[in-house]
Amino acid sequence: MEFNTNDHPHRRLNILTGEWVLVSPHRTKRPWQGKTEKPQNQLRPSYDAQCYLCPGNERAGGIQNPNYQSAYSFKNDFAALLEAVPKHTMNENNLLIAKSERGMCKVICFSPNHQLTLAQMEVEDIHKVVDLWTEEYKILGEKEFINYVQIFENKGAIMGCSNPHPHGQIWAQESIPDGVAKELVQFEKHFKKTGRSLLADYLDQEQSLDQRIIVENNSFVALVPFWALWPYETIIISKRHVQSLLDFTKEEREDYAEIIKRLTIKYDNLFQTSFPYSSGIHQKPTDGKPWESWHFHMHFYPPLLRSASVKKFMVGYEMLGEPQRDFTPEYSAERLKKLPNVHYTKL
Repeated sequence: MEFNTNDHPHRRLNILTGEWVLVSPHRTKRPWQGKTEKPQNQLRPSYDAQCYLCPGNERAGGIQNPNYQSAYSFKNDFAALLEAVPKHTMNENNLLIAKSERGMCKVICFSPNHQLTLAQMEVEDIHKVVDLWTEEYKILGEKEFINYVQIFENKGAIMGCSNPHPHGQIWAQESIPDGVAKELVQFEKHFKKTGRSLLADYLDQEQSLDQRIIVENNSFVALVPFWALWPYETIIISKRHVQSLLDFTKEEREDYAEIIKRLTIKYDNLFQTSFPYSSGIHQKPTDGKPWESWHFHMHFYPPLLRSASVKKFMVGYEMLGEPQRDFTPEYSAERLKKLPNVHYTKL
């Protein structure tokens, strides 16, 4: 018997974290009688008087929004991190260990239009979101106690989003979080060994094979990573080796907005639903170190598996052993790549 990645179980190494993913492509043949989700296709108004993120409305914390006309940010009224936290450490016999953590949290409203998503916004309006991300990264990162700025979006109720208005968040904190710290180790290891960027070398490989690339433009490539865990996980990588949003030219910021729109349209077109996901920008820490090895990228982790109503569950073996996926990343990439570049609601 000859080994075939499309039929036989195998493990793949995530070069960004150093962790392994189990791929079990034969499991796609199993029947599904488990939980199904309600597709996110509810038509929303452009303005909702009850929405605490719409322009002019009062937020849950009692503050009134201005009548903003484009991307808008404000300090999270119910922040997970706070600026005023007494310094404290705890270590009981190296078994009970804790320390205080300072930080700041902000909300980014992508658009004043309540019914839109990034996939439905115009590129020039997404460009304004990118500009605001850049501004916030700079302002927050320049604060003496902030060493990492995480920009992210949870889209859809299935991903825990509490408000459908198009928005994302920023959590900025003292510590470098574990997910980023793992990537730093891998970036530094490769850079010290080769003098080159880990993701630049990986992108060269992906472009030469052209098996997992979905869309690209002059400045960015969006692809399903070789080690993808989530069924339709993707990553956007800058073609130029840069560390953060601050390094982009105006043209690159426009290309970034354009590729975000194209990728999210592909997602929505896959199951003809407003595709849920958690996405996040990974850029260099703001601790004052150069981090030349770091390479700008953005992760998309969508939960849907077989349809708009069936999601991937991270349970059992995934929680106790290691991450596992069913169909191969190549299969996911092929499906996404073939989808139209026009949103299904306009076809």
